[in-house]
Amino acid sequence: MEFFATSARHLEGLLAEELGRLGLDTARETRAGARFSGGLREAYTVCLWSRLANRVLLPLASFPAADPQALYAGVQAIDWAEHLTPRQTLVVHADSARSGITHGHFAALKVKDAIVDQFRQRTGDRPSIDTERPDIALHCHLFRDQATLSLNLSGDSLHRRGYRLEAGAAPLKETLAAALLLRADWPEIAAGGGSLIDPLCGSGTLPIEAALLAADIAPGLLRQQSSGYWGFNAWRQHDAALWDELLQQAGARRDAGLRRLRQHGIRIQGFDQDPRVIRTARDNAARAGLSGVVTFEQRALADCRPPDRGPPPEPVPESAPEPAPPGLIITNPPYGLRLGAGDALPLLYAQLGEVLKHRFDGWRAAVLTGDADLGKRMGLRATRLHVLYNGPVECRLLHFDIRPTAHVSDTPRPLPPRERGPGAEMLANRLRKNQKALSRWLRDQGISCYRLYDADLPEYALALDIYTLAPGARSGKGSGLDGDSDSGSGSGPRRVAHLQEYAPPASIDARAARRRLREAIGVIAEVLELSERDLFFKVRQKQKGTDQYQRLADRGRFHQVQEDGLRLLVNFEDYLDTGLFLDHRDTRRLLRRLATGRHFLNLFGYTGTASVHAASGGARSTCTLDMSRTYLDWARRNLALNGFSGRDHQLIQADCIEWLRNARAYRGHFGLIFLDPPTFSSSKRMQGTFDVQRDHVELILGAADLLAPDGTLIFSNNRRRFQLDSAALAGLQVQDISTQTIPRDFARNPHIHRCWRITRETAAP
Repeated sequence: MEFFATSARHLEGLLAEELGRLGLDTARETRAGARFSGGLREAYTVCLWSRLANRVLLPLASFPAADPQALYAGVQAIDWAEHLTPRQTLVVHADSARSGITHGHFAALKVKDAIVDQFRQRTGDRPSIDTERPDIALHCHLFRDQATLSLNLSGDSLHRRGYRLEAGAAPLKETLAAALLLRADWPEIAAGGGSLIDPLCGSGTLPIEAALLAADIAPGLLRQQSSGYWGFNAWRQHDAALWDELLQQAGARRDAGLRRLRQHGIRIQGFDQDPRVIRTARDNAARAGLSGVVTFEQRALADCRPPDRGPPPEPVPESAPEPAPPGLIITNPPYGLRLGAGDALPLLYAQLGEVLKHRFDGWRAAVLTGDADLGKRMGLRATRLHVLYNGPVECRLLHFDIRPTAHVSDTPRPLPPRERGPGAEMLANRLRKNQKALSRWLRDQGISCYRLYDADLPEYALALDIYTLAPGARSGKGSGLDGDSDSGSGSGPRRVAHLQEYAPPASIDARAARRRLREAIGVIAEVLELSERDLFFKVRQKQKGTDQYQRLADRGRFHQVQEDGLRLLVNFEDYLDTGLFLDHRDTRRLLRRLATGRHFLNLFGYTGTASVHAASGGARSTCTLDMSRTYLDWARRNLALNGFSGRDHQLIQADCIEWLRNARAYRGHFGLIFLDPPTFSSSKRMQGTFDVQRDHVELILGAADLLAPDGTLIFSNNRRRFQLDSAALAGLQVQDISTQTIPRDFARNPHIHRCWRITRETAAP
């Protein structure tokens, strides 16, 4: 018999190769699938073992069908009693291309009528129609007036393995997931003892399919166990004994494969920061019988690391885990539906690239993307690519060998002067003009870190900050006190440019925006006389909540800068912001003046720079709160760098809102409080969400309860359209001091933040 296995576009050749590995030497690639010949054993084998096929069709007849009458007659010529009885159910699906019969639904009805009429004429009875789970499913394909009528042996599409009841947003079909793994050479990597990680796993399809491959588990076994429904179950020529034999063989191979997988210590892991999809992934793995074989964990992308290979099943005394051999990182980054705004995707890809480059050296990676330009954000050179289709979306599977030679600079290459347009000279003149206008003020104020340019020219939507690194300081990993010197090579302190591009709207041509960016980078380096190592580039997306605090990389390189005689640590690579908000420079100076002799509380403390200023101003004590352990450690190092440590300088990891609700012991304690919350937060450490517009009254009142009778609360936020609810704060004196806290270098953007000074009604003016 001749059979046809259907597949998604661009998988035909891969399917033919798979059928060859299943022992079908006659398999050959064709349009929309692969053909093969054999008996029922071969057809059942494909139904049970193929990871790529959608359906397995047995052509029953092929005949001319230029019109409805010819189609009806061709179907009537088949003896349908060989395939079903009048007491059974059936369904007919049809498609048509370049044929006189143009409507597939009409063709399906004509086929159904011919079958039903034949049974009624012969027996007086007829089969019923069942569109959900029919006994017999038929497929009619019309092409150039030639009809091919086939029996669908698989029934439902074979991608429905039976383990995935909840797919989540933007699901990846199981057949496509298997294709990605085969294209990425996962079977060979697993055979060599390598592990697999999907750092953005969603509902877990890739890790589960990887385990099925590595453990030699037939995907059809899962369907057999979950529903047992196949298109051949009720077919009159079905060989039940042969099918049972194949199921028993597949069961034995599954048991042996799982034992082998455990013995070799191969780890298959999926990570995602969304706890809901992790629960779904674990449920899917349990239904697949892979609990404990595939592990899923809630983990942020920046926290992904290679697994350790555990000790063997019977470890010798004092045996210790050893590093696992290089494996495969494979992922289908989430679509905007799960991330939120689509403009978050470039940031995600940049972060993924950083994780791969600095955590998974020697591993291989495969990333499926629907936008080739996003792949360029990873800073890795792809070794090859495959074009695939995820439903109707054309995608590319990018392959990487993660080695230093594959690293590509995060910063776009500067455009040479001869290739620049007239706008480049305008930008150069603006930079020189701004530098000249600010130079005397910077010198008089002793300011070494400042904003030089903020989208002054609409064509160059960039924010450019200059950081002069502290002379004699050392920069490096961890503490910021070791590594290469931050001083220049004989020409004074080293200057660094921190450049952020405001992501262009979708209406702007991406190539034109990229060209202008490359022009700007070249101009900035020349005007400021900066080397490539001293220019750090990032894309500034529209931020939601604490996105600005999210880690982009994990290089851990810190540098010291000076502000008003204090030394502070900044990081130009790992986060969107550096750890020092330059627009709050005057706010920190205000806190320093107000802190003398007072107990100081810093809520949403971030890296503790406000606490350092308060301590240097003579605060009796400082207390810094933040949910992030990373930032609290940064704050601790900032304080210690300036000689402030011990019990008088507390650092508390807590949800500020919950802490305020329970901070009864501190009522009336603090003479100065700084409250600078995010616009929005949905951190996993919080109960619910925080919105500064919705929740600021509760937050301010809670902080005011902790003020001493003559205490002062400085409240700030950077929501552009924020409206303070003065009526709800009627028991407090509120003064808008925004204009007083916007430094001169941010004057062109007066909405960078809003700031209020708040005291009790009984306080002296």
